[in-house]
Amino acid sequence: MLKTFLNSLSKNIITSFSEKNILWHLLAITLTYILVTSGFDWFYFKETRNEIVRSIAMSAGFVGFFVPVLLPLGIHIWGKIKEKSEHTMVSLAVAQAGIAGFLISVFYKSLTGRMPPEIGNLNPVIDMSNQFNFGFLEHGVFWGWPSSHTAVAFAMSFALITFYPNKKYIKYIAILYAFFIGIGASIGFHWFSEFVAGAIIGTLIGTIVSKSYYQLAIIAPITTIDTSEQPASKSQSL
Repeated sequence: MLKTFLNSLSKNIITSFSEKNILWHLLAITLTYILVTSGFDWFYFKETRNEIVRSIAMSAGFVGFFVPVLLPLGIHIWGKIKEKSEHTMVSLAVAQAGIAGFLISVFYKSLTGRMPPEIGNLNPVIDMSNQFNFGFLEHGVFWGWPSSHTAVAFAMSFALITFYPNKKYIKYIAILYAFFIGIGASIGFHWFSEFVAGAIIGTLIGTIVSKSYYQLAIIAPITTIDTSEQPASKSQSL
């Protein structure tokens, strides 16, 4: 199981950069360029400075740290209780989507070295939104472009959505969660463009991972999965 998980993890990460999928990465880069050079990143940051916003942002950071660990674990435990092997596959897909989203965002951060906003400053006057330190590990991997909180949240959410396309309540909850984390990050400890890029990359990797696990579940087979909910396309491109 672990070997399959690791093999599919590397395969799905590579797939996210292949063929048409690379266009989504280019879209994230292009939108970032537009948001930075137009001044919108700096404008958005200045207009969202107050104590209420800070508290929302900190709660999003807190939730975005623990949910990626607790959600797949909870799905796995629930499957054991209900004796449904389907949930094991779903928990693995969600976990892998979160890990892949995190690894890809860390990879980009290690190369872009973008300076973070001054999160403790309620009256910022120095525009730092255009400060990148391109290279390798020029500014660590904790802060920067794209937002890993957002990438992980969107990856896990769209893994669930893709696995259960006909479950509307899962879709709505997953999307609300992803945007809560992403917007929270953008008004707290990330620039707006980092949220946008993280959302694009996270959606891509979540869809790819979930489709690959859905196909694996059909081949396995896991009879508890309703095949009527299979995504219309088996292609690993969005």
